[in-house]
Amino acid sequence: MTASRMRRLVNGTAVAWRGQGILMLGPTGSGKSDLTLRLIDSGATLIADDVVEMKREGEQLLLSFPPEGPADLKGKMEVKGLGIMSVPAAPPDVPLSLVLQSRPLGEVELIPESLESEWLGLMVTTIGIHLREPSAPAKVRLALAKLTRSIIPPS
Repeated sequence: MTASRMRRLVNGTAVAWRGQGILMLGPTGSGKSDLTLRLIDSGATLIADDVVEMKREGEQLLLSFPPEGPADLKGKMEVKGLGIMSVPAAPPDVPLSLVLQSRPLGEVELIPESLESEWLGLMVTTIGIHLREPSAPAKVRLALAKLTRSIIPPS
């Protein structure tokens, strides 16, 4: 594959918020599913749970449910205490805007330096966040607004 057209599978969970993809990374039990449910409850849609397809198309990274994944799991996630549940599903190929890296609460910096991580040769804004913190959904929405330089949601 050429550098402008590459693909990989990522162990993580991804949601779409107003057309922007959010990739959550962290070990089992770090709160990826918890934050996913809270974001879905406020209007996000699920791209994929546990394994996410990432594709590079030119200078853009796109997130999707993996085509080799079981079709009956698209739009579903494992919810502790409830089992496998249907949730609103995102369309394929959502542009990746933000990567969330799970951090213990005591390791989240008050004023962090700008951080980016490299994915398929492209840099993506990345923040360390305690995924289970009550304010985590609001912080994610603020981080996305900061990227677009607008705190006013699109209509």
